[in-house]
Amino acid sequence: MKKEIFNFDKVMLKKRAIIETVNDQLKNICQLEHSRHRSLFNFIVNSLASLVAYSFKEKKPSIFY
Repeated sequence: MKKEIFNFDKVMLKKRAIIETVNDQLKNICQLEHSRHRSLFNFIVNSLASLVAYSFKEKKPSIFY
C-alpha cells in the first residue's frame, strides 16, 4: 500500500539538507550545546548567544530558486 506525499511534505524534504546544515553549524561553530542548564534563563541566554553569533556569520547556507 503506497501513501501519497503531500506538496508541503515534498517541499520540506527538499529543504531538509539546509535545515540540517544550519543545525550542524549552530552546534559546532556557534557552540550551541545541549546540556542540563540549572535555570531557564541560562538556557535562553545560551541559545540567543548562539543565534546572534550565527547571524554575524558572513557565509550562510542558502537555496536559490
